[in-house]
Amino acid sequence: MPVSSISVTEARRASGRVVTIGIAGIVAILAVAAGLLFLNLPDAGAFNARVERIFVENDSLTSNAEIKLLEILAESGTSFSDVLQSYRQIIFILLVFAAALLIAALVLLVMVVALNRRMGEIQRQGIQVTDLIISREERLVLLNNMEFKLTEAAIETLAVLAEARMDEDVLTGAELEAVIQGKRAEDCEEAAGATRIKRLRDSLGNQMVSELLVRNIARRGYVLAINKDVIRMI
Repeated sequence: MPVSSISVTEARRASGRVVTIGIAGIVAILAVAAGLLFLNLPDAGAFNARVERIFVENDSLTSNAEIKLLEILAESGTSFSDVLQSYRQIIFILLVFAAALLIAALVLLVMVVALNRRMGEIQRQGIQVTDLIISREERLVLLNNMEFKLTEAAIETLAVLAEARMDEDVLTGAELEAVIQGKRAEDCEEAAGATRIKRLRDSLGNQMVSELLVRNIARRGYVLAINKDVIRMI
């Protein structure tokens, strides 16, 4: 049963809203933090203003040593102003970098959640197969647009599962082995059929495809989780 296009669209819209709100929240929080930080930083010209005030209020300082001291203070104030300005630039760059990292993390988190939700829907509903062609002579399987070259044992296992699916049957491991070996199910072991299923999944290669295609129903057995009308045997 395919996933409803309406639910997928709604999920995308919800994810888009979450991303937009999250980005806006991150930018707002960082903007407030930056504003408070810059407001609480000392004024870059405060030190120079104090030195200038000393010059004005102490015009009696006329000796060379005193004038030299005031010049050193003025130069220190200029250096402090330059350092503080560079700190402001560094803080701004760090805030921009932090915002970029947080936004990237939010987008990645939403993508992971959406992917996990999508995978959960696929696991619940099974893989959507529009065409399954099995050729025993060529030992070839065409699954949608994917082509698999299987071993003789694997193609035989898949063919038996396909025939059971067309008859709407679920086969246990023993029943699967019995059909292939031409024996009674009572004379076959469950483990033998389970081994055949494992080898079939290994031959299909893609773990997600094989696990969703060949489903194991608890206490019942194995079945192809596809619509029986899409199966063709040649």
